[in-house]
Amino acid sequence: MVARHVSAALREAEGQSVSSDVVARCLLSEAIRLFREQRPIDDIAAELIAAADNLDEDTPLVFMRP
Repeated sequence: MVARHVSAALREAEGQSVSSDVVARCLLSEAIRLFREQRPIDDIAAELIAAADNLDEDTPLVFMRP
C-alpha cells in the first residue's frame, strides 16, 4: 500500500519538477511525525540510527540487542 502511494507521489513530483530527494525528505519528516504520536523520542532516534547503520547493502546487517 505505501509503495503504491510513494510511486504516485514521485510521479506527481516529477510532473512539478520536484526532485525525488525532496519527496524522500518530506516522507521522512512525515514518518517521524507519525512516530512521535505514539513513541518516545529516544525510541524514534534508535529506529533512525538502526536504519542509518544498515544503509550499506554490501555489509552485514547490524543488530542491536535490547
